[in-house]
Amino acid sequence: MSRAAHGSGVLHPGEDKLPAMTNQTCAVTKAVIPAAGLGTRFLPATKAMPKEMLPIVDKPAIQYVVEEAVAAGLPDVLIITGRNKENLISHFDSVPELEQTLQNKGDNFRLRQVMEASELADVHFLRQGQPLGLGHAVGRARNHVGNESFAVLLGDDLIDGRDPLLRRMIEVHDAQQVTVVALMEVPPEQVNLYGCAAVEPTDEADVVRITGLVEKPNPEDAPSNLAVIGRYVLRPEIFDIIEGLEPGRGGEYQLTDALNHLALGEGERPVLGVIFDGRRYDTGDRAEWIKANLLLGVEHEELGPELREWLVGFVKSLA
Repeated sequence: MSRAAHGSGVLHPGEDKLPAMTNQTCAVTKAVIPAAGLGTRFLPATKAMPKEMLPIVDKPAIQYVVEEAVAAGLPDVLIITGRNKENLISHFDSVPELEQTLQNKGDNFRLRQVMEASELADVHFLRQGQPLGLGHAVGRARNHVGNESFAVLLGDDLIDGRDPLLRRMIEVHDAQQVTVVALMEVPPEQVNLYGCAAVEPTDEADVVRITGLVEKPNPEDAPSNLAVIGRYVLRPEIFDIIEGLEPGRGGEYQLTDALNHLALGEGERPVLGVIFDGRRYDTGDRAEWIKANLLLGVEHEELGPELREWLVGFVKSLA
């Protein structure tokens, strides 16, 4: 595992700028995971612990996200962090004294579990500096990514490993060399919680062309009930768009606004959406976090049988 410098500066237009983008073919080789949020919905649990380190069964949420990137063929991972994220950084580092203790005890099962996170990927870290929004966090990745396409996976958005969304998005990107955004149908009354897409159909049933994006619209103003969820495959021209942004909703630099510029034709290529109908867990929401633990817990090889038996009895007691 290697680490980038923990930069603490703020990226403003004109800083850290690489050469202008061209029409080159861009392969996806790197993943960026923004994980600088404060986790206020989980206070006081997240007062001293990153929300991304909250466990889902027996692993922190962030490890599932890194595993997803690796499974999609992206072992080069940059995690954008903020204050009080030292535990997150330590999780992907080796712990020689713990490993030696487990080895001396002959506890090879737990030794493999401990070593898995540090050997999972080539993980780098970079401080966002100031919490200026998702667009700003993604912009901070420019020096690491360079003039390549890259994936963005939000650190509190889990996609079940049995539903390989990211691989499908990379497949669409590679075939057409375009920016790809993950979309999911949500109840109309919930569109105000997401970025929302206006779309046109394509020849592929699960792929649409995005013609506009609105960040957290009122339900009556939403162009559809297709919500943007936390997976993106972005071409490098997104960095120039981000640099030209004005602060948007909440005074932050919104990635949705940058993607809307591309969708409205400011780029030379369209923006496509892959519609996902699989299993997704929003671990940034307390109730959804509990559901994720239950849903993945009952599938756990070791814990599943006991948990399923208990759940059946517990549900009966509620009737």
